[in-house]
Amino acid sequence: MQDNDRTTARRVWIGIAAALTLVALLVGVGIAVFRQPATREASPSPTPVSPFERPSGGDPARPAAHLTPARHWMNDPQRPFLLNGVWHYYYLYNADHPDGNGTAWYHATSTDLVHWTDEGVAIDKYTNGLGDIWTGTAVVDHENTAGFGRDAVVAMVTQQDDGVQRQSLFVSRDGGYRFEPYEGNPVIENPGVRDFRDPRLVWDDAHERWIMALAEGSKIGFYTSPNLKDWTYRSGFTTQGLGVLECPDLFPMAVDGDPSRVRWVLAAGANGADEGMTTGTVYWTGDWDGETFTPDDPGHQWLDRGADYYAAVTWDDPRQTEAERLTTRYGIGWLNNWAYAGDVPGEDWSGGTDSIVRTIRLVERDGRATLESAPVDALRGLEGRAEKLDATTLAAGEAVDLPQPPSDAYRLRLDVAVDSADAGELRVRIPRGDGAFATVGYDSERRQVFVARDADAIADRMPDAYRVVRTAPVDARDGRIRLDVVVDVASIEVFTGDGAALSMVSGSAAGTKGLRVEASGGAKRLDGASVAPLRVAPVERRAD
Repeated sequence: MQDNDRTTARRVWIGIAAALTLVALLVGVGIAVFRQPATREASPSPTPVSPFERPSGGDPARPAAHLTPARHWMNDPQRPFLLNGVWHYYYLYNADHPDGNGTAWYHATSTDLVHWTDEGVAIDKYTNGLGDIWTGTAVVDHENTAGFGRDAVVAMVTQQDDGVQRQSLFVSRDGGYRFEPYEGNPVIENPGVRDFRDPRLVWDDAHERWIMALAEGSKIGFYTSPNLKDWTYRSGFTTQGLGVLECPDLFPMAVDGDPSRVRWVLAAGANGADEGMTTGTVYWTGDWDGETFTPDDPGHQWLDRGADYYAAVTWDDPRQTEAERLTTRYGIGWLNNWAYAGDVPGEDWSGGTDSIVRTIRLVERDGRATLESAPVDALRGLEGRAEKLDATTLAAGEAVDLPQPPSDAYRLRLDVAVDSADAGELRVRIPRGDGAFATVGYDSERRQVFVARDADAIADRMPDAYRVVRTAPVDARDGRIRLDVVVDVASIEVFTGDGAALSMVSGSAAGTKGLRVEASGGAKRLDGASVAPLRVAPVERRAD
């Protein structure tokens, strides 16, 4: 977590009190059918009237295009792997919430990273005397380095018992659907420290061994192993002012797609309270020599400037060429915040949602290697016909209605003309029900994109941290600011033309209207806008 108090709060939220009701399960039209284990049967579900309407009778807080469990608690994402054309993804899950403590790994599969099938619990908690299951990494051991068989799926995870955190292996021989504990666990014993968790594994081709990055308080420790069982500590990267680190990541990327300019990226979940942020994901770029990470400069950057993009994981596509894998990665984060994780609406489940999957690239900006984010291309497959607003100039104080989408989830794109003489703000009012709204805007004076949710449907019952306006610095390109905004029932995710992102929980109600844009403090030129409804992408549920 971010600090000692919130570390404790994290585990408490996972195990609070009262059993939730089984959800009227969501399955819509047009969803791909994925592998179905023989021991489980697909459950029937209502068909929506329109592909843009969520089925009636379900939880009103259930999003249309984001991954959620049918019930109970969800949090940290786990890095997906690809096997036989199917992405296998896991997240932390507590089926005993809120009556009991501890998390397991819940499994979901996809072929496009937009439509998901839930596959049930893959790694059970409290099965081997070492406690519950926290964050880790699942890998396909193609070369049988661990001796469990060629192409066995091996997960290295943190287990904790009575506050002691250790690293254990779990093995799947059915392609990642069910795992069994390794009899030699733990493979790394706790050295006597409080924070010792979240192993991230990377195969090192140059040295033919595994690398592990491990969160150890304010340090990321680096270890190597030939076989996933025997580990040697190599070095550590220590931070200041970011609290207790979690969920590290380590990967190479080519700057602007140039394979001669490869940098390594070290990322981690962190607490940005010292710099006006909350929890989120920070990163550094630098050199990796197989044992030590050396940053290009001591300063970190934020992968997402919103309040709700935590425990993020990234991955590449092994079907691509080596050059392509260095150019583009995918990313997903937990769309929630420990300051209010248990207060986010959800009658049938708790813990918020996952973000949409995004693509990530490394570019040079002002002489510095910087990660930029955009929604995954496959999200376009959910878009219906876009309604457009022609270019217009808004006088100070003027408001213009935007096309109203026939759906609870939609994608809004804006091109805002800017110049050095601009003043004031362009604001988009996003309706959230019964007069409630959130605001996405651009502040010309500060050259910032911002998201304010202090007037949305749940703001009045949330803690102060929820009502803080989030901002991201943005530079105009070709005299324009381009905003790409993905709105769903429970969230708003903003992507800017220069690759910044702000991911936010935002409470709403179904069927809200009143989408509009307004100028404040000065005239604003809107070069164009479009609103595309998003089809429902319900998770295909399996019968328990």
